[in-house]
Amino acid sequence: MATAASAASTAPTPAAAAARIGDSEFDRDTAVTRREPGVYDTELSAGWTIISAVNGGYLLAVIGRALADALPHADPFTVSAHYLTASAPGPAVIRTDVVRAGRSLSTGQASLFQFDEEGREVERIRVLASYGDLDALPDDVRTTAEPPAIPPLDQCFGAQDAPDHRPVPGSSAIADRLFLKLDPATLGWALGEPSGKGEMRAWFGLADGRDADPLSLLLAVDALPPTAFEMGLTGWVPTVELTVHVRHRPAPGPLRVSITTRNLAGGFLEEDAEVWDSEDRLVAQSRQLARARLS
Repeated sequence: MATAASAASTAPTPAAAAARIGDSEFDRDTAVTRREPGVYDTELSAGWTIISAVNGGYLLAVIGRALADALPHADPFTVSAHYLTASAPGPAVIRTDVVRAGRSLSTGQASLFQFDEEGREVERIRVLASYGDLDALPDDVRTTAEPPAIPPLDQCFGAQDAPDHRPVPGSSAIADRLFLKLDPATLGWALGEPSGKGEMRAWFGLADGRDADPLSLLLAVDALPPTAFEMGLTGWVPTVELTVHVRHRPAPGPLRVSITTRNLAGGFLEEDAEVWDSEDRLVAQSRQLARARLS
């Protein structure tokens, strides 16, 4: 099994200096402007679209940034989102409400709105989240969890290695903003030979070299190709509900993401994700319910 530490020597070195947290494309594209207490304006970027919609993890990071400003604590601990309607690139409004402000945890809710063709406000996403201070957590860790077994970076494959044909139509703009190297054992779908297993594993980072932080972990859990592809399905797999638990502030270096699906039934599937950092720590977990197209 390759570790993130061993992978660091094989990670590509960017031609220019790596972007920093707070000064990167991800930070600019998730920026929010406080209009008044509890109300934020934002511009959803087309750079984070996949097929025909804005990526759900990116949207969660945008809302997460607004909640970090609205709440007295800055770090997301648990974030649960219901995706009501598909978001589109362009202006959006986020409305937040502080539910409870405690000493170690604060809880808030938020909704993201856009306008339809008739100028009517449409709620896209509704979120309930608890925030705290990750640096204040105790160091005691008792776990049976283990990092996913992923080959070294130079034995994994990214979008630039893909065959000319696309397994699904539409936008893949988000791929240009990610450093994503997929485990070849979960790449059968790209060659027209899906394994039938609901598994997806990859090395993950941002293309401009920005290190991960708690906010970008909200993106990481939803940035890999859907496990449905390895189950022989194609097309958009829209998220219905997504819950993310942030467990630790990630160390610098590439992340490892593992996603599994055990049950596809009635046109819906679950995806369980784990995110591990370069120090072999489990830094985030998630579960989502998504709709799968069966034909």
